[in-house]
Amino acid sequence: MTYMSEYLNEVKDLLQKEATKYDIKVEVKGKNVISISKGGAELMSIRDADDNVEITYKGQKYVYDKWYTKPQHLAQVVFNVLNASSQK
Repeated sequence: MTYMSEYLNEVKDLLQKEATKYDIKVEVKGKNVISISKGGAELMSIRDADDNVEITYKGQKYVYDKWYTKPQHLAQVVFNVLNASSQK
């Protein structure tokens, strides 16, 4: 059994609460990675990198400092991206 970091676990729980609204699937891809997919295609991955958390989206990597970016803030970033991409 792999145990996810507390930070990533909180992010995952926050995302799963809204998964139906955004029509996304949140999956654990390893001890330090969660994946967000829609319609079978991966949209983004979120990786716990010790002091930072990394979001990979459309080939770009975005790094956030975990001390300043709380799980609920990171989840909001993901929802903002999902909202923006659904309006295109």
